[in-house]
Amino acid sequence: MAKPSHDAERPGPAKPARGQAWRALASPAYRRYFFGQLLSLVGTWIQQVALGWLVYRLTDSTVLLGAVAFLSNAPQLLVAPFAGIVIDRSDRKRLMLQIQTLMLAQAIFLAVFTYFGWLERWLILVAAGVLGVLNSFDAPLRHSLAGQLVARRDDIPNAIALNTLTFNVARFVGPPTAGLLLAATSAAVCFAVNGLSFLALILALRHIDSPSSRPPPASFRAALREGLAYVRGSVPVRMLLIQVALVNFFAASYLPMMPAFARDVFQGGPNTLGVLLGSAGAGALVASVYLMSRRSVRGLTGSILHASVLAGTALTGFALTAELWLALAQLFLLGFSMIVCNASSNTILQTILPEGLRGRVLALYTAANLGAAAVGGLMVGWVADAIGPDAALLSAGLLLVAVGARFYQRLEFMRVHLRPLYAAQGIAPRTMD
Repeated sequence: MAKPSHDAERPGPAKPARGQAWRALASPAYRRYFFGQLLSLVGTWIQQVALGWLVYRLTDSTVLLGAVAFLSNAPQLLVAPFAGIVIDRSDRKRLMLQIQTLMLAQAIFLAVFTYFGWLERWLILVAAGVLGVLNSFDAPLRHSLAGQLVARRDDIPNAIALNTLTFNVARFVGPPTAGLLLAATSAAVCFAVNGLSFLALILALRHIDSPSSRPPPASFRAALREGLAYVRGSVPVRMLLIQVALVNFFAASYLPMMPAFARDVFQGGPNTLGVLLGSAGAGALVASVYLMSRRSVRGLTGSILHASVLAGTALTGFALTAELWLALAQLFLLGFSMIVCNASSNTILQTILPEGLRGRVLALYTAANLGAAAVGGLMVGWVADAIGPDAALLSAGLLLVAVGARFYQRLEFMRVHLRPLYAAQGIAPRTMD
């Protein structure tokens, strides 16, 4: 893909509002990637819901639910820094194809072993751990590749928002679909559907020209030091990564507890589980549409603040209610606020990051997002086993409100360091950064 000219990197004239939200899809390469990724992510959510339901039905253990969630994402805490170096050294399209093929194989393994009744606890944990290692490459690859597939640099924020949209359309559609499939068939079918869904992204990637390669870092050790030194020395990057980690540590802890709430609190089955997760997905989808409609990265720090406080309030409200309709409303707000916080942070990062460090820093962002969520899920599983799922999530919600208050205290300090970075890219100032 040809490198955009210097002029193309400057913000152009305002586009008509009607096409503003979808402008990144004008790039054919990104358009193929968008639709292939959408189908793949629907399958991923179907598998995640089915695995959680299967684990809880077989074991009645909130600890094991937390352990599966932990192993599915926690390897990113260790693997992500090295995965980022590999991404910066590699042909990203080729690496993405390899990772998608391995994830397809993992899904088919789960389908076959579940169908024949061979799936034991230790195999579930091993399969979750393998998926966690693959996720360490998959998530930052999805983020970094998207920015390379658009023709104009000023379309990158819209590509990131559209990436968020694909994840949240899948999050909205996948869980209810999983509930229907579980009620009508079995978890094995859900795992097989996920395996087939990877073919959509694999086929899309095969029809996309590889982005231009960059010179690899001199060595793994030097590249690792360079990436970590950049994060330590950049106030906005450091503060954003810390906020993402704290928000996801507390807010995402609700996910592994949903089978327990669906069955024990709301007296339901797979369909109730699908509706609960689908409600959070609906909120996330609305957040994606909101972010797509934005014309500038300016103002997103304020969105992160408001979303952090809203997430804590919604999680607290969810933990305190035994009414399904009210729980659905709280999950809608929780899903909305988490995506606003995560996607806004991602957009700011991709706007200010040097190209040569993109893979490494986005891998750290993924670790802060999914890795922190995994640790939070594991800890809430242990706490829920001792004091109950509702009390565990109530504690997480109150602590999350405190996280929002902490961010507010340091917000202006971060904005002072962001303004010159925005100005250097010709991003027009506004009242709030």
